Amino acid sequence: MKETLHDLKTRRSCRKFQKEQIKEEELNSILEAGTFAPTGMGEQSPVIVAVQDKETIAKLSKMNAAIMGATSDPFYGAPTVVVVLADKNAVTAVEDGTLVLGNLLNAAHAVGVDSCFIYRAKEVFETEEGIALLKQWGIEGDYIGIGNCVLGYGAEGGVAPAAPRKANYIVRV
Repeated sequence: MKETLHDLKTRRSCRKFQKEQIKEEELNSILEAGTFAPTGMGEQSPVIVAVQDKETIAKLSKMNAAIMGATSDPFYGAPTVVVVLADKNAVTAVEDGTLVLGNLLNAAHAVGVDSCFIYRAKEVFETEEGIALLKQWGIEGDYIGIGNCVLGYGAEGGVAPAAPRKANYIVRV
């Protein structure tokens, strides 16, 4: 239990990555943890797409940046991008996918991989290009983009220290 609490307290977002790809066993452990996230009524509405192909990552990055109104890489050079989608018909689709992302982030930290939650997946996968990617990946159905989890080994200065917790974070009644 102490290790779990330590991991939860010390995980931070990484915004600068080395080019080195993460190890297959690390990725498998992270992805498996994502599949054990709680889901509403146990429906398991999310789908997890692990992307390590440089061309596909570049395409996703460009699409995400365009939505953000920027040209910079919103994935910070991470060598792995994990896209989380969820079935739009599930009542708890957004919550289910977000819990998957939380598990991915925390599992990454537990196995020594740095990560960051990247938004705008909803908008990316509402575009014609995003819908075409889903089809290319064999994902059929009515899915909504929930978020992206970028993974890699942090470069120097990529992970900032934790900000102090705000005083009124917890209210006891």
